[in-house]
Amino acid sequence: MQNRAWGNEYRMTLVCVDDYQDSILRGRLYNPYFSTGSSFQSLMEFLRRMEELLDEMQFPQSFTAVRAFGDPPQRKAASPPVQEVQEGKCATFSVRVLFRQNASWQGSVTWLEGKREESFRSALELVLLMDSALLEETSKSQKRVPVSPSCGA
Repeated sequence: MQNRAWGNEYRMTLVCVDDYQDSILRGRLYNPYFSTGSSFQSLMEFLRRMEELLDEMQFPQSFTAVRAFGDPPQRKAASPPVQEVQEGKCATFSVRVLFRQNASWQGSVTWLEGKREESFRSALELVLLMDSALLEETSKSQKRVPVSPSCGA
């Protein structure tokens, strides 16, 4: 039997969305692998941070090598810390990546405020699910009270 390097809790990454103005995603990632959160200022930065996390943990392992025009960035090792409890200003998602096949991610995402979970078959589908939840949250906020500047659509 093969020993696993990481427990099941490392599969879950908390995505705290603090700003979603003009469909630009800004927030933080939390995973037990990080000692603190990792912030992102755009969708591309979110995807890179997630991929870097998965690469550093090698969990789940990628079935294909990432291709790039230049040399791949050097990765640095980290030790697993205790996870902090965090919440996004606009929305909070729990992302569970189960597989990394076909140069993408497969798993499930739970929208914590909406208490809904959906499976995704690609990083694009994950992003579209998160977008739909953020748009729904924004539309609910507009009906109740004026939307805060950080979460407007």
